[in-house]
Amino acid sequence: MDRRRHWRANGAVVTAAVTTGLLLCATGCTGNGEAATGDARPATDAVRVLHGAAATLVDAGTSRTSTSMEMATGGTRVTIRGEGVYDYGKQLGRLKVLLPQDPAGASPHRPITELLAPGALFMKNRGAGVPADKWVRVDTATLSDGNLVTGGATDPFAAAEVLRGTREATYVGRTRVGGTEVRHYKGTADLAKAAKSASPGNRGPLGAAAKGFATAEVPFEAYLDDEGRIRKLLHRFSFVNGQHKGTVAVASTTLLYDFGAPVRVRLPRPADIYAGRIAEQ
Repeated sequence: MDRRRHWRANGAVVTAAVTTGLLLCATGCTGNGEAATGDARPATDAVRVLHGAAATLVDAGTSRTSTSMEMATGGTRVTIRGEGVYDYGKQLGRLKVLLPQDPAGASPHRPITELLAPGALFMKNRGAGVPADKWVRVDTATLSDGNLVTGGATDPFAAAEVLRGTREATYVGRTRVGGTEVRHYKGTADLAKAAKSASPGNRGPLGAAAKGFATAEVPFEAYLDDEGRIRKLLHRFSFVNGQHKGTVAVASTTLLYDFGAPVRVRLPRPADIYAGRIAEQ
């Protein structure tokens, strides 16, 4: 069975709620920055700074993260949120992803636990016939979006490594994110270029995304603190809805904070990974 088909958007809703397979979501972005003003900086300097943002996170070690993903199509808007921690040196993270309430007003789904690892995504409490005590493992290099969208939350380090593909960028000015002074940049990144410069764990997934998205060009906004660490990152991805052959726009926002927070991620044992068929609903 080709599990990837369970990760595609189905019309106006996401094929990834607990009742419909895995999540190719849609996510939106919240902004807590103020209008930016400040000195203009050369575009070449902005590109250089953004190319090095992922390496700066590795030097920073760890952080807490919150994510928001939004997709609007067919008059329906779906937002999925997540919170967790990430170790940039080990490229390991843990997120609790909250699915939106059902349109009928049913109770919210149980949070999905996601473990992020180089080349892999593990999910628990994802429903669709998977026992509650089992994990689902997905090879992110086989996903057409490289797990930038599928999990309902963009892997924080993969999000940062997209910036390695920055082709053009503008320094907007200074503003604040979560009470921290930051520098605001806008630009466009090329996923194929990012994949060539990415770490080994993200090279395959970003390469898959470059081929799988409607376009490899990704508009972004990045907010970096005075140490060069990403505090907020907004990406706009475009993918093709296979059923309706239309392009769906996804906005993904990642916030990073509390650098140095303890991170403990234990990956599932082989015996804890579900090997059965995932229900198609």
